[in-house]
Amino acid sequence: MAKWLKDDLDRRLLALLQANARLPTAGLAKKLNVARTTVHERIARLERDGVIRGYTVVLDRDPGEEHTQALVLLEVEQRRSPEVIARLKAFPEVKLCLAISGQYDLFLSVEAPRLEDLDVILDELVSVPGIERSRSMVVLASKFDRRAGRSVPEASGQ
Repeated sequence: MAKWLKDDLDRRLLALLQANARLPTAGLAKKLNVARTTVHERIARLERDGVIRGYTVVLDRDPGEEHTQALVLLEVEQRRSPEVIARLKAFPEVKLCLAISGQYDLFLSVEAPRLEDLDVILDELVSVPGIERSRSMVVLASKFDRRAGRSVPEASGQ
């Protein structure tokens, strides 16, 4: 268990809040089978300890808006890494850039309206000076996402 979690109740409370931070304290208490005051005290402690840093509004996509995503691994010439990262920031389609260990140096999450647009962006990314090699994988479906209040509808039968 993470050192900032007191027990399994903290973990379950955080999972509920990540799914819907607007749930009232009484609703959380009922789902957790504990007193409302327990939930209130836990939330206050998690906020005070910096585990919960804030609450946000996450806007949904237009249901008619197409969306494709790719996960991209990049091998970068080490001395050019800062320059490459600066260039990657200029691509609004690059939503996430993580430094990783192993055979590749960077992990990107790239989003575009259509598959054809994604293809063009991937070609542009690998032409950035300092990128030596890449590997791309198109995302077929999102099963769940716990980051920043994002939620993905659960698939039926799973």
